[in-house]
Order: sequence, then C-alpha cells, then structure tokens
Amino acid sequence: MERYKNTGGNSGISFFETGTDYILVKFSDTARPYKYSYQKAGCCHVEKMKALARKGSGLNTYINQYVKDLYD
Repeated sequence: MERYKNTGGNSGISFFETGTDYILVKFSDTARPYKYSYQKAGCCHVEKMKALARKGSGLNTYINQYVKDLYD
C-alpha cells in the first residue's frame, strides 16, 4: 500500500492502494483496509477517490460525505 500524503495534516487516512475497479483505504484507527469498488460505491465515486488519494488531499472528507458505508 502507498502512504497517503495527507497534505492538510488532519486526515484519518494513512494508506491506500488502487486497482482497476477499486480503491483500498486504510484508516489510521482501523486494523484492516476498506475496499470501495465499482460494484458497491460506483465507478464515478471510485475514480474520484483514486484522484484524491493520488493528490493526497480531500479523500477522508469525500468518503464521509458520499460513500461512507458503501464499502464491500
């Protein structure tokens, strides 16, 4: 997994990993990563999350606002 840059300094996300149709997100306070896939969260949300993860900013907020419970 790749370390989340956390450019804002206050994110609850520590690591992420992307695949063709999913993103794995490791939150700082959880033992296991959460998988958000096209099937459950939808392709638009997953692609937006991938972009935010690469940017290192905004991913935690996006998850909380749009896909919080849509993990596999």
